[in-house]
Amino acid sequence: MSMLALIKTAQAFEFFGLFRTIVGVPGASMAAQKSKKQSKSAKARKSVGSDRGVRERKTGGSGKPLQKSKETLKQTQKETLAVDGLSGGGSKKRGSVPAQSAARTIAIEMRALERLREAIETELAKPFSDAIALLKKTKGRIIVTGIGKSGHIGQKIAATFASTGNPAFFVHPSEASHGDLGMITQDDAIVALSWSGETVELSNILSYASLFSVPLISLTSSRLSALGRASTIVLELPKAEEACPHGLAPTTSTTMQLALGDSLAVALLEARGFTARDFKVFHPGGSLGAQLKLVSDVMHGADALPLAREDMSMGEALLIMTQKSFGCLGVVDKKGRLIGIVTDGDLRRHMNDDLMKETVGAVMTPDPKTIAPDTLSSMALEHLNALRITALFVVSKEKPVGLVHVHDLLRLGIS
Repeated sequence: MSMLALIKTAQAFEFFGLFRTIVGVPGASMAAQKSKKQSKSAKARKSVGSDRGVRERKTGGSGKPLQKSKETLKQTQKETLAVDGLSGGGSKKRGSVPAQSAARTIAIEMRALERLREAIETELAKPFSDAIALLKKTKGRIIVTGIGKSGHIGQKIAATFASTGNPAFFVHPSEASHGDLGMITQDDAIVALSWSGETVELSNILSYASLFSVPLISLTSSRLSALGRASTIVLELPKAEEACPHGLAPTTSTTMQLALGDSLAVALLEARGFTARDFKVFHPGGSLGAQLKLVSDVMHGADALPLAREDMSMGEALLIMTQKSFGCLGVVDKKGRLIGIVTDGDLRRHMNDDLMKETVGAVMTPDPKTIAPDTLSSMALEHLNALRITALFVVSKEKPVGLVHVHDLLRLGIS
């Protein structure tokens, strides 16, 4: 086929296609119309779906308009972000709201404790003193009771009483009603905690205390409550705002109960003359037990002491000082009394060619710092740190009986 023929054929096909478009061939027309209908249907479905979504967002799916305005919704979103600590959108401000909440809680509880302190100095002064006098003369144990959060505080107060030399334990009110009342004797004293004073679970303990004349001290906010009326002594806590924003969760109230319970324990400790040596009996273990050890328990004995007479030559004295390896040398007089000490510093100050010929008395530092054997080891460490020295001679009746070194104290866990 020639080139001219090809061109004519192509023009014929082009004309035929244009003709179908203009005149409308049945097959092509139906396909085009079907395509247009499908397109319109898709657009319609999209529009309906979009409208339905808008209506649901506006009505909450109920078909009725929501009551909240746009401003209310924005405020709700803002509050949600604030609770999550995300307000401001920046990492620098994140967590500022919880911190403010914590500061507010502490401020509220501090104000309540200040009111409690003022009350103890005024209207609570006499009942508090009466309570201490009652507990001091108690021959039996201190029975602490309470339920809920007051019960948890009561358990801590009972433990504090016990650890300070006052036999005490906690009795749960519900368990008391099922046999544990038998744990309470007429020689005991009861300390009951209830903020409202109307705790139903305490009723059986109150009846038992009345029946057997067991003295009862109450920590409550109302002396006119059932607990207050049943008590021998009422320690009425001042009214105070709870730190909980709803005023429901016991927060400020339990803080005041705990503070008043600690005050009772400490005042009773002092009234009974409870000493650190007594405290040691109840706390033999752990770091607290180590701090309560006496110097006599941890010191190096008389056989290990580096001692020299004041008239001894430094040549001989240095041999003793080196053998004992404490870095110091105690100097005694003819009667065995400690009158001086030679340290590394003394040696440096007297360093010369004649040092070995000098007497110990000429080199020593007179009136050395010492410590008594019945001193707490924790106090010994404080002395060593304050004086910036590493060892102290332990002296009894002016004579050296031991030596305590800072390394020995640190090894025991005293800090």
